[in-house]
Amino acid sequence: MPNAKVLSEKQAIVEALAERIKNAGAGLLVDYKGITVAEDTALRTELRKDGVEYTVVKNTLTRKALDKLGMSSLDHVLNGTTSLATAEKDPIAPFRIISDYSKKLGDRFNIKAAFMEGKVLNDSEIAEMAELPGKDALYAKVLGTMIAPITGLAVCLGQILEQKGGSLESAEAEAAE
Repeated sequence: MPNAKVLSEKQAIVEALAERIKNAGAGLLVDYKGITVAEDTALRTELRKDGVEYTVVKNTLTRKALDKLGMSSLDHVLNGTTSLATAEKDPIAPFRIISDYSKKLGDRFNIKAAFMEGKVLNDSEIAEMAELPGKDALYAKVLGTMIAPITGLAVCLGQILEQKGGSLESAEAEAAE
């Protein structure tokens, strides 16, 4: 039986881990067995740049945190080497980055399981998430879609102005006066 101090420390770790998982928009459990320090450092740098928290976790404590949140279906993957990548702001970032590293490093770095907003994802859903562009790229696409009609109108009006014998510069000069 562990002493009270050790037990309270472990309970605090479980609480913090459960809070981190609950607040995360998405997360992945990863088997990192066999990667080098340089590969791990590069991975952590890229994850940090996109606001992804990545840590090595103890299986037993993670199991208790997941069970507490009703995600006990992930218990079966909690064996061997396990790390956890979570993101609060951009839920797609960990999928994209971890999936890229998994492809690069082969059998030495594998996604064990993933969750998004409390739902456990299957392998096909994980693959779909990894293929999505990042949040900034999606914002740019939406903005481009919103601006397209206005840009089209401006081009059309410019062409009408040119057909009437005027130019954009003369129209601007007249408007300024």
